[in-house]
Amino acid sequence: MAVKLRLQRKGRKKKPYYHIVVADARAPRDGRYIEQIGSYNPLTSPATIQIDREKALDWLNKGAMPTHTVRAMLKMQGVLYRKHLNRGVAKGALSQEEADAKYLEFINSKDQKIRNRFEQVRKQKMDHDLKIAGLDSSSLAAVAASNKTTGSVEEEE
Repeated sequence: MAVKLRLQRKGRKKKPYYHIVVADARAPRDGRYIEQIGSYNPLTSPATIQIDREKALDWLNKGAMPTHTVRAMLKMQGVLYRKHLNRGVAKGALSQEEADAKYLEFINSKDQKIRNRFEQVRKQKMDHDLKIAGLDSSSLAAVAASNKTTGSVEEEE
């Protein structure tokens, strides 16, 4: 039986989100699956990807083949890097502790990049909303500062 890691579409018309599932290759796209290992929401900016890394690695080691899209997600989440490091440990190129340290460093840098991207998108959205409202960021800072000073005076009264 050929097993694939692939996306299963959910949501409604023009509002998709996906489950990342392990399924028989012969099963229909939204049909029966063996196990759900994550989710993907392309509507958020940046897209939200949540994968159970241990389950994905386990299925890859068992021989499951990811689709192109899921492969890109696994690469982004560090699952394929973990598989690569484990293969190096098996060959004796590095120790398990070194592999774990490299993997944690990789995951921490990726998580930091994702957090920075979310923050950047949040700031862009806030600047866009201010521009629509006819304000700029410097005037907003002045308004916020005046609200803090007047808020503290009102609380004392």
